[in-house]
Amino acid sequence: MPDLLIELMSEEIPARMQNRAAEDLKKRVTDGLVEAGLTYGAAHGASTPRRLTLAVEGLLAASPDVREERKGPKVGAPDKAIEGFLRGAGVARDMLEERDTPKGAVYFATIEKPGRAAADIVAEVLEQVVRNFPWPKSMRWGTGSLRWVRPLQSILCILSDEAGASVVPLEIDGIVAGDQTQGHRFMAPAAFSVVSFNDYEAKLKQAKVILSPAERGDHIHAEAVNLAFAAGLELVEDKGLLAEVAALVEWPVVLMGQIGADFLSLPPEVLQTSMREHQKFFSLRDKAGKITRFITVANVETPDQGALVLAGYESVLSARLADARFFWDNDLRVATSDMNVWTQALENVTFHGKLGSQGERIRRIAALARELAPVCGADADKAETAALLAKADLSSEMVYEFPELQGVMGRYYIEASGQDAEIAAVAEEHYSPLGPSDDVPSAPLSVCVALADKLDTLTGFWAIDEKPTGSKDPFALRRAVLGVIRLVLSNDLRLPLDQYVDRQLLRHKIQLNGDADEQDLAALRDILAEIAEHGVFGAAVQTVMDKLRNEEQPEMKEGSLLRTIGDLVPDLSTDLLVFVHDRLKGFLRDQDVRHDIIDACIAMPGNDDLNQLVKRARALAGALETDDGANLVQGFKRANNILAQAEEKDGVEYSYGADVKFAETDSEKALFAALEAGEPKIEAALKAEDFTTAVSEMAALRPSIDAFFEDVKVNADSEVLRRNRLNLLNHVRKACGQVADLTRIEG
Repeated sequence: MPDLLIELMSEEIPARMQNRAAEDLKKRVTDGLVEAGLTYGAAHGASTPRRLTLAVEGLLAASPDVREERKGPKVGAPDKAIEGFLRGAGVARDMLEERDTPKGAVYFATIEKPGRAAADIVAEVLEQVVRNFPWPKSMRWGTGSLRWVRPLQSILCILSDEAGASVVPLEIDGIVAGDQTQGHRFMAPAAFSVVSFNDYEAKLKQAKVILSPAERGDHIHAEAVNLAFAAGLELVEDKGLLAEVAALVEWPVVLMGQIGADFLSLPPEVLQTSMREHQKFFSLRDKAGKITRFITVANVETPDQGALVLAGYESVLSARLADARFFWDNDLRVATSDMNVWTQALENVTFHGKLGSQGERIRRIAALARELAPVCGADADKAETAALLAKADLSSEMVYEFPELQGVMGRYYIEASGQDAEIAAVAEEHYSPLGPSDDVPSAPLSVCVALADKLDTLTGFWAIDEKPTGSKDPFALRRAVLGVIRLVLSNDLRLPLDQYVDRQLLRHKIQLNGDADEQDLAALRDILAEIAEHGVFGAAVQTVMDKLRNEEQPEMKEGSLLRTIGDLVPDLSTDLLVFVHDRLKGFLRDQDVRHDIIDACIAMPGNDDLNQLVKRARALAGALETDDGANLVQGFKRANNILAQAEEKDGVEYSYGADVKFAETDSEKALFAALEAGEPKIEAALKAEDFTTAVSEMAALRPSIDAFFEDVKVNADSEVLRRNRLNLLNHVRKACGQVADLTRIEG
């Protein structure tokens, strides 16, 4: 069984495209081979800046012969139907066979396709792959029609076995496939022939090309760590940069350079970002965390051990860092004099066409942060101040040059302005968490502003009906919800989410209705005050409307702004809470909490308190892992089903209380006793929000419930006994349904 080796050599391929291109080459070629009948044992791809490589092991020497029977039209069918079948099957009429079937005589065609040599199939498949390769961007050159990411220079394509290697006959736009390739562009440019993948990889290394991106990355990392250790420094780890640099060189030569003394006073984040983004340099820091030197990777060995290369890099770096120092000095002058210059500038920066400027958004966030402060354990005045300053650095020159430093520079500038360190830290921390692996802030002020920021984003886009649809989420609202969930759970916050969502939705609606007069705005501000005091939007609207009705004000009339917003906000709030619950389900599923358990807890009152909701779900999940817990659910469902059927049949609700004096059997009396003893414990645990204990006490009822169903006929002949037993089952249903809606538990 031969092995296949393919190399497509071109001018330099952009680093960001190489890994994906190697995977695309592997998938498209192997899929094409299998579709044509050539199976294989294994395949792996590789890439360097100048080449894509694919090695396929254990390929069939030829595709197998294929014999296929195809059923056609009935005998006596119209000629056009028969001719169409003949064309599709690729056979002549005299090759058709008549066979009797239960539905009458039918034509059958036997199609035989002889196998094809592997070389012919490989040539056909590879040409199709090359001509239709899915580069994000491609180009044409010369007079040919072929498109490639950069001009394609050569194709190596060989099949090798014990007898030797043979070139696959292939020509694409004048490029003839062969068995030759080239080494490093400068250090070993001569062409050489290869006979197998192992021979190819070994000869490339001799010609100063490391084929494997992982091997190049490991070499760079090991050399960088060794150089840093020898200088008494530590490498600042950066996996993303390492992968990128490994894709920029075929023969990595690791060098260590100096940072000019004039720039060492810059914040380490500025030094690291400038070197990373502009120069692709790695940073080295001393024991105090100060960045003092850098690591760079050249693509060529030089007689002077890279001295001239380093000199050029250091000169370019000095020019870049001079710009950074200029931005830093200018920004510090603004920060130490009046940061209001920056916040005022944000009034002219649009956040979203419908949601206003960054300045308007910051004021909304500050108002919400002040309201959230008590819940987060933060000082309200400091929370408002921190929110007003947290995004000021968006106007700074440094963040304009390096947007990835937003927040980081804000911390430096706010501290330089004389504010407390805890307020300054908010600027950096309030953006977090940005993803599932990102750290969650724990400082009360940072938590407060981070929540306000994310809730304002969510309510804003809900207010203008810009919700995520399918896989589309252009404003990262799913990430914002996950951030809210993690902030609440990680910091053990008791947050009535619905209340704060209502407040912020109302603020957005006030802003969106720019044509509202002062009476409208005064009424809406009254609603905000009512929500702050009572926490219920609907009741707040009704209170204000009753007040206006008594005063015979026009604001409460049908079609008025107050009535419109009063009708609209609750629907938006409910819809947003459903979105939050959907994301919470995904979050908890990743922690092995079943979806039906989460649904059962969401169905309970107070489901906008995510912390309480999760505690319910985890307690219930733990109980269902025990026999008592699982059997309790079955007992509950049995009681609920009997009750539901009886209530539907009788047209009454059996919830008027059961009386032990009508109990006849010992098991019936035992269930009364168990409920009387267990309910106070359950209620006490629920009051203390100890859901684990509450569920355990409910599970303790299981033996009594089981015994009751084994010994007692609920639908007794005596109507008095029947009603009493149905009321007793209602008692069971209420006792067991206080933590979650157990009807939603599956199984």
